[in-house]
Amino acid sequence: MRQIVLDTETTGLYANNGDRIIEIGCVEVLSRHVTENHFHQYINPERDSHPDALAVHGLTTEFLSDKPKFAEIAQAFCDYIRGAELIIHNAPFDIGFLNAELARLGMPKVEEIAECITDSLVKARDMFPGRRNSLDALCERFEISNAHRTLHGALLDSELLAEVYLAMTRGQETLEIGGMSIEEEEAAAKAAPLSNIHIVVLAATEEELARHEEVLDDIEKSNKGAPCVWRTEPVTADGALEAEPAK
Repeated sequence: MRQIVLDTETTGLYANNGDRIIEIGCVEVLSRHVTENHFHQYINPERDSHPDALAVHGLTTEFLSDKPKFAEIAQAFCDYIRGAELIIHNAPFDIGFLNAELARLGMPKVEEIAECITDSLVKARDMFPGRRNSLDALCERFEISNAHRTLHGALLDSELLAEVYLAMTRGQETLEIGGMSIEEEEAAAKAAPLSNIHIVVLAATEEELARHEEVLDDIEKSNKGAPCVWRTEPVTADGALEAEPAK
């Protein structure tokens, strides 16, 4: 499935209180490779940014004054994300703003346009519980350079998140064990001469065998005396199955 890594910058934190989107940045990922098919747009929000937000993104009202309004880029944006999986860090924030902008124009919600939405923050918290999982923290954890990120930018953050997400999900595209595919592991196993393999067998002690019998007794009691399947074959003193007599 086509994946789109998406980020926005806004005038503030509250879409339901009149804050607006001022930048959208999207990066396309196909078959786990970032393509050159980006979507990036600065937007005139027709209002000033909150001072705290301005300190984060640095996009001044003057800079945005000659940029297109959201209505002018809405259709191109919807066409770009249509049918794709959206990957967003803290998705409810960005989706809330995008849906508020689309609602002003009477257009469908993002959830109705994209195929699905994946929150990379939720995934990161599952992978690294109790640790910082901001984009900067994840870049550091996966050794992805973000030295050029002095201010937040939607396209820059999408590019970094694409690298982070690919690092987080590395190995999921193939069934690999220790860097080798299952087919390679099987081929290597077949090629290895059995004479070179030394198998260590550890026999159970008398105490361990006695404890094992106690466990089997408990299983039979809980099953109203029905024979335990582990006792259907006679065993020798060392725990090995006795060979069946020749017929």
